[in-house]
Amino acid sequence: MSQTQAHGPAAEAGEIEMLTFELQGEAFALEADLVREILDLVPETEVPGAAPFVPAVINFRGKVIPVADLRLAFGLERAATTLDSRIVVIELELDGDPTLIGLRADRVHEVARVDLGAAEAPPAIGMRWRQDYVRRVARRGAEPLIVPDLDCIFAARGAAGAVVTPLRPNA
Repeated sequence: MSQTQAHGPAAEAGEIEMLTFELQGEAFALEADLVREILDLVPETEVPGAAPFVPAVINFRGKVIPVADLRLAFGLERAATTLDSRIVVIELELDGDPTLIGLRADRVHEVARVDLGAAEAPPAIGMRWRQDYVRRVARRGAEPLIVPDLDCIFAARGAAGAVVTPLRPNA
């Protein structure tokens, strides 16, 4: 599906389940379909010479997978881990292959139904983040939820060809 189709109004009408999580006090959300597992912190192995955005790997069910820090993509400061910190394992298509990636989260909240009909494109001005890194701004009650554009983030960080499942309502 092309970027235009994936982000068109028909593809983003209705409710879908989204995992809500926190990065330095900001609320984010990912389509629940992308999430494979939520892990307590596990030992990470630093990769010499790796980009700061993906500085380490972990062992996930016998597979070595990279761990990305979305804080750095959004210009937030690297933060120390806490008892609430988690690794959200997602599956993306990178260069045509399904790929597991761990995303660091300060806190994972819940899987919530989010009305994409009420979600908005990121504002053209007034955001402190790169507009192209935000796919949509959704709401959980009155709280805004940032839906990151993982296609753009991973393409900009050297994984050109990343394809993320488009936003769509659950059947």
